[in-house]
Amino acid sequence: MRAIVIQRHGSTEVFEDTEIADPQPRPGYVIVDVKATSVNPVDTKIREGSEGTQGLTFPAILHFDVAGIVRSVGAGVTKFRPGDKVYGSAGGVVGIPGALADQMEADADLLALMPSSLSFGEAAAVPLVGITAWEALVGRARITPRSNVLIQGGTGGVGHIAVQIARAMGARVTAAVSTPEKGDVARGLGAEEIILYPSEAPEDAVQRITAGDGFDIVFDTVGGSSLQSALKLARMKGHVVTIIGYDTYDLTDMHFKALRLDLVFMPIQLIHNVDRHEHGEILRRLAELIDARAVTPLIDSRHPFTVAGARSAHERVESGKAIGKVVIERD
Repeated sequence: MRAIVIQRHGSTEVFEDTEIADPQPRPGYVIVDVKATSVNPVDTKIREGSEGTQGLTFPAILHFDVAGIVRSVGAGVTKFRPGDKVYGSAGGVVGIPGALADQMEADADLLALMPSSLSFGEAAAVPLVGITAWEALVGRARITPRSNVLIQGGTGGVGHIAVQIARAMGARVTAAVSTPEKGDVARGLGAEEIILYPSEAPEDAVQRITAGDGFDIVFDTVGGSSLQSALKLARMKGHVVTIIGYDTYDLTDMHFKALRLDLVFMPIQLIHNVDRHEHGEILRRLAELIDARAVTPLIDSRHPFTVAGARSAHERVESGKAIGKVVIERD
């Protein structure tokens, strides 16, 4: 089969086309004919060598997210059969081959049937960000219809799905974004209130939107100063969830407000082979919301499934200008 690989870390120029042996399904695994993948920031970091490189061997096939058609199934697989359309986040890290190839071997526990209402490209935009948002809001924060929720980075890959999940759960949703244009996008996704964080101090936003009480749940998808602000935006005994905790933070606000802080590291099931079935179940539940039109992936741009397409897709993500997800798909 053909695969888009890297032989070393570096800029997008390290992507190259090669031919490798077709994968064969081990027990519990399936072979997927890859129709589409999407680019997550972690994919670009693995490519350049700044993050997620442990266990990587060259030539390496990158990309977590996949959408495609089951070609064959290994022993013990009963929930899928050849011809099924599936999606998931199943490789591209710790030496597990990813989705930038004609075929991908994937643990069946990490997959679910695709939402019937989506194209392959749209479905490939969902898994990593959808699982992350679900784990944060449903798994950790235990969101309820009474929750007053703030999503920081509300039009990013994780953030735009989180806004919609929170809204689907009946919560009151505020999105923090960087520009008025992104604010309009976030409102279209279901946010009732917008915080323009470059121009509005956390204390002012808390007073304007919550009458000074603070938010029940703050989901930070940005890290750094955004997480520091989250501690100011949460109410007393509130709940902050972040996906970026590897930094130095002042936890004074957390201490004096008795906040709960949770960190979500979505790839842990894949990397350490623990509780992988949870990801398949989350994707199944997300498919129900998507087919009910309660959640829709926001596609920033589409790129061809070629070396040139992989390069341009990574460059788009690294530009910081993408709103929603960047997709690589076959014709």
